[in-house]
Amino acid sequence: MSQTFVVLDLETTGNSPNQGARIIQIGAVKVEGRKITDRFSTYVDPFCDIPPFIAELTGISNDDVKGAPAFNQVAHELLDFMEGASFFAHNVPFDKGFLKAQLKLEGLDFPHCLQFDTVELSRVLLPKQESYKLSELTSSLNMEHERPHQADSDAEMTAELFLHLLHKLDSLPLITLQSLEQITLKLKSDWEALIHPLKKQKQEKPEADLQSDFDIYRQLALKKPTLEKELKEEVGAPTFNESEDQLLGEDGWLSSVFDTFETRAGQKEMMNQVYQTFEDHAHHLIEAGTGTGKSLGYLIPSAFYAKKTKKPVVISTYSIPLQEQLLQRDLKLLSKILPFQIRMTVLKGRSHYLDLRKFERALTENEEDSYDVCLSKAQILVWLLETDYGDMEELNLSSGGRMFWKAVQSDGVSDLGSYNPWFSRCFYHRSRRNAQNADLIITNHALLLTDVVQKSSIIPTYSHVVVDEAHHLEEAASDHFGQTTNHLSFGFAFSRLTDNTQNSAIKKLEQLLVQKQINYSLSSAVKAIQLAKEDVDELFRMLHVFALTVETGATDVGRISYVYDSFNEQGSLWQGILESAMRIQVAGESVVKELSQACLLVKDSEAMSYLDRSSLADIYTVIGSFEEQVQLVYELLLEQDDQFVYWIEAEPKGAKNATYLYAKPIDVSNQLADQFFAKKKSVVMTSATLTVNHSFAYQIDRLGLEDFGVRTSHIESPFSYESQVTVLIPSDIPNVRGTNDDLYVQDIAIKIWRITEYSKKKALVLFTSYDMLRKVFYYVKDLDADSTLTLIGQGVSSGSRTRLLKMFKQAEQSAILFGTSSFWEGIDLPGNELEHLMIVRLPFAPPNQPLNRAQIERAKEIGQNPFMELSLPQAVIRFKQGFGRLIRTKQDIGTVFVFDRRIVTTRYGHTFLDSLPSVPIYEGKLETLIEQHLYNREEE
Repeated sequence: MSQTFVVLDLETTGNSPNQGARIIQIGAVKVEGRKITDRFSTYVDPFCDIPPFIAELTGISNDDVKGAPAFNQVAHELLDFMEGASFFAHNVPFDKGFLKAQLKLEGLDFPHCLQFDTVELSRVLLPKQESYKLSELTSSLNMEHERPHQADSDAEMTAELFLHLLHKLDSLPLITLQSLEQITLKLKSDWEALIHPLKKQKQEKPEADLQSDFDIYRQLALKKPTLEKELKEEVGAPTFNESEDQLLGEDGWLSSVFDTFETRAGQKEMMNQVYQTFEDHAHHLIEAGTGTGKSLGYLIPSAFYAKKTKKPVVISTYSIPLQEQLLQRDLKLLSKILPFQIRMTVLKGRSHYLDLRKFERALTENEEDSYDVCLSKAQILVWLLETDYGDMEELNLSSGGRMFWKAVQSDGVSDLGSYNPWFSRCFYHRSRRNAQNADLIITNHALLLTDVVQKSSIIPTYSHVVVDEAHHLEEAASDHFGQTTNHLSFGFAFSRLTDNTQNSAIKKLEQLLVQKQINYSLSSAVKAIQLAKEDVDELFRMLHVFALTVETGATDVGRISYVYDSFNEQGSLWQGILESAMRIQVAGESVVKELSQACLLVKDSEAMSYLDRSSLADIYTVIGSFEEQVQLVYELLLEQDDQFVYWIEAEPKGAKNATYLYAKPIDVSNQLADQFFAKKKSVVMTSATLTVNHSFAYQIDRLGLEDFGVRTSHIESPFSYESQVTVLIPSDIPNVRGTNDDLYVQDIAIKIWRITEYSKKKALVLFTSYDMLRKVFYYVKDLDADSTLTLIGQGVSSGSRTRLLKMFKQAEQSAILFGTSSFWEGIDLPGNELEHLMIVRLPFAPPNQPLNRAQIERAKEIGQNPFMELSLPQAVIRFKQGFGRLIRTKQDIGTVFVFDRRIVTTRYGHTFLDSLPSVPIYEGKLETLIEQHLYNREEE
């Protein structure tokens, strides 16, 4: 293989040369002997205007390319530069495809050479990266990328990235390279040309291999587990009460870990309340205002209590980001603060962890793998050299990769126990062992609730727990106690059962029967599976038609929804749905019975090898997955519980079977009371948003805490809201309940643009629907004719929430982030990262949302006022969450705009404002508000 590589990057006027797009800049860098040795760069005159958005993206103007050489003048020079070299680019299909097409127009050919895509190389060799966009990759690797989206700069950075990736490849042990060489044959890059000489070198010179740095076992290389230091038994470790002054004083333990430290009265108050609650075996709701230092406020007393009692305290969060924050930041701080050593661990649900036995087996089954599966296998091989936890959240898998994960994730059905050669290295069992010895166990609401209802506990026995983000506990319980299925889930179960490959459960079971000389035919099971598959296809098609026929609502992601009562729906179509469900039940039971009988015969046969046991365990997992889907159809369509609400969601423009079935309990308070609060000695629930108009009554009712004598307290934020934030309510806005939605949307767009254009500050605009967000986004885009604003829209701009936030933070000019749903909470934008918050509508849950509607109906049945006791409290808590996005530190200053006039024109509107901290509130025409309040704030 040539050791010369050329990286190419193009800037173009569009995506397709065949539709008139042309090259405007070429950047190329030559790499020889692992060093950059030459560069080629030129503007190219496209002989057409550069589109404004391309000019904005690249910074290349018509003046830059005017007088530059035409492409046919530089093509031969470029081909000479590339001669004899391997080709690489960051997204090869685009750069190679475009250049090839442009060369063809000139009667020239793209050179035949090896190719390497640094996107693909990065996905495999840097499997933990959040993003594989060039600018974000180079930023995370501390490479200075001065001019993103300019070809010469991008080519230079791609070359630096390629060299980094080659060094990473060098560091892989021989056994990993051997597996990669086979897996990567189906990938886009010519991996073999990179791996083969490296593998040969390590075989010829064993000293060049780094195998001793890893745990080499069977056919895998793993990161050597970090050995936990054995904690010395500490006699007379100080108690929390004895340590309070040393802990919180100006020169105390807490101050020693911060560069700048201020005593927070609220944090001290919270620590005392949490510890005393634990001591008294009580339940406690604590609303801790933003800036209190809530995490350490409960972690420190929890650690002291766990140390004193020698029993674990469980910390539960709702969101993964908070769990990661606790793990990566707060727990490390805690270990520095405490006057004693403490064990801490994170415990997640079993499906989060990789099953090494399954993965080892999957590596031998490559013949029918898709591109996504091969890519995921390669990623996991490299990730195993880096991970301590084996937790999929560390991995950046594609959607296809996440489907593959289901085949290799840990589960209880296929656990071979002592027969599993991987048992001592099992990530899930390692996490369980760590939890058994831990003082603090970090988990999530879902696992906390799973543990409550399962007979065999997952979390080690505990009696004291802190529930952070407690305003989500009811929602988490509703999700956990609910049920759902869809055609895709069934399809995955069928594909693993019988997909006409040697890897299907049926084929593996047939092989075992033959091998064991057991005379048992699976033909009737295969026929029953086919019948069940046909019925499932028909069922979801009929459900889709039915939902479109009787549509009564819409979700915020564009699906239609319909609440159904299975035994009271009318018409031949629904009757056909029930008949399909019954046939699925009959066929499914037959399949499970016959396959289970075959498995039993194999299990009872003599001389079961490890491979036999492994195959059988995998087969049991697949049968269990299929049985679960069959049971879900039965419970969702052929049973009816009046304590649940059942509904269908369908995508009107999606596939004819793009339909989803749901069931959720209408009220989870009794389940939480009986199965959780009654069984725990002390539960501390905390959040920044638990009260409505300073009352905890809503949370006490929804969580079933009435009979527990629950304590309540509100800890004030240390922020001076009166001087840090102003609430402005424009009076010149159309009625949100008006008949002309377009007029409202246009008016809101104009005001958003006017505020941001005037202030030149960053703004977050919060919506309650994607549809309105999209409309307002494009209206603002039209108003911003000179492209002076950076506009980032959830569901409009590509990328995850994390990526959109990163783009917003990095924007140098005035920027507007348009968000809904997840952007109302859990994002931290201090200082000049956010100075204006705009709330478009008061965040009432849609009245036609199935669970919400069922809760409203239930409230009416028991004589409650559903608006005052349900809808309004939910909206106020959501409103407070949104408000909390603005002020994140004592130095922040900002403005909140509320565009919903109901906040001042209705009798209930004051509840929203009264639930906020004491802040100055002004109402008036927008231009007056800008002149009198925004102008003054800008001057300050």
